[in-house]
Amino acid sequence: MSFRRGVVRQSKFRHVFAQAWKAEHCIDDVRVSRVTWDGPLCAVNPKFTAVIIESGGGGAFLVLPLNKSGRIDQATPTVCGHAAPVLDVQWCPHDDNIIASASEDCTVKVWEVPDGGLTGPMTEPVVTLEGHSKRVGILAWHPTAFNILLTAGCDNLVCVWDVGTGELVYQIADAHPDLIYSVSWNREGSAICTVCKDKALRVIDPRRGTVLKVKEKVHDGTRPMRAVFLSDGKILTTGFSRMSERQLALWDTNDMSEPMAVQEMDTSNGVLLPYYDPDTNMVYLCGKGDCTIRYFEVTDESPYVHFLSLYSSKEPQRGAGFLSKRGVDVNKCEIARFYKLHERKVEPISMTVPRKSDLFQGDLYPDTAGVEPSLLAEDWIAGQDAAPLLVSLSGGYAGTPSKQRDKLRNKPKLLLQGSGTDSSPVPRQAASPTATTTAKEMESEGVGVVQQRVTRAEGEGASDRVRREEEVLSEVLAEVKALRSVVLAQGQRIELLERQLVRIEDGDV
Repeated sequence: MSFRRGVVRQSKFRHVFAQAWKAEHCIDDVRVSRVTWDGPLCAVNPKFTAVIIESGGGGAFLVLPLNKSGRIDQATPTVCGHAAPVLDVQWCPHDDNIIASASEDCTVKVWEVPDGGLTGPMTEPVVTLEGHSKRVGILAWHPTAFNILLTAGCDNLVCVWDVGTGELVYQIADAHPDLIYSVSWNREGSAICTVCKDKALRVIDPRRGTVLKVKEKVHDGTRPMRAVFLSDGKILTTGFSRMSERQLALWDTNDMSEPMAVQEMDTSNGVLLPYYDPDTNMVYLCGKGDCTIRYFEVTDESPYVHFLSLYSSKEPQRGAGFLSKRGVDVNKCEIARFYKLHERKVEPISMTVPRKSDLFQGDLYPDTAGVEPSLLAEDWIAGQDAAPLLVSLSGGYAGTPSKQRDKLRNKPKLLLQGSGTDSSPVPRQAASPTATTTAKEMESEGVGVVQQRVTRAEGEGASDRVRREEEVLSEVLAEVKALRSVVLAQGQRIELLERQLVRIEDGDV
């Protein structure tokens, strides 16, 4: 009698194992937000870790250097410029110092974090984006175009912004009849996929605002779903069956009549958040409230979605941040890293492929998307598309600032950007007329004062004149800045009260 040995699928990721870092490398005493929103609550890039935290009044999030560990003092400065709890944060893929935050106060704010981290509370954003009439819970930066940011809110609107100018360039208002659960760009940024409370999966051209594909009842269950574009154009979704079993499904956008693959897992309640690595074609599933992280490999061979393994621990996760490939340790064959949120702790978890050699493993690290954008915002708005610009990880990634970063950083901060009292977008300079006029008058008066004082100093020696001019200029500018801050603060307070009044009149409160 002879026996045939079963054929084992060949994959270099079959033996990926996950390992939590030691306690001394974790971040302790972090008051992770308890907000009732099914988001990751954390964002990580090669420089910083951002975690949404509990805040007494308004909304705030921590920004810590990536190598930070140990106990976090309660006096640690935060980014605290929102008037209501923060629901989502996302780092810009083209500038590791720029982060966007979305909040229940109906606004999205973009912040610039100094290289060394925060030295004091940050309350002044680079730009504030106002176009939603209800809370905003979804952010998605364009993968290849600089300064393009997508936002989605509980008003069922999808907005696309040019962050460099603060302008709302596209708005998709009639594609979703109910709450939007998730939005994902494709690899070139020419289309997005969304899932909605009506259980439908949609593929949308954001520039034309047209729905290209629709699949009804992607998952039969009533619990929230998620969807993510894969690098080859397929879409992976997570959701629930009619019997409340959690599911994973793979869809071919050329034929969405039936899924290419469906896997059922368990009957837990937590929403499965998918994290996709386009370099390895692996998908990691983190369920909120779960103690496990499952990971799969997506291939062109049936059954297309192959279960690899799972990481299990004793503590449930409140959320998780996924480090971009530029930040992993290639010397240890680390292919992914999560930052798992506990109730009061952030715990790094490394995904590693065991290799005996100490040499760079090129097969594990194909060229990955770098920090340099492929397009400028105006190029993408004009209709251009481009694949990401790739960089090698050989020897570890040494990040260089994007050549385009100053196009955001040198923009003047946009002042009061409209009252936000309706769902229509407000022009980015539609500020309170009184406040705007007052600020301009103060600036013009300040310039006049400077000119008068500089004229009086002309008769003095050259060196004294330069010194006095600098002193006078800094003094006047400080006065103007202080007065302007008062005017803007009052204008923002008026806007907030107007929005609250409208929400009360609409019955939202």
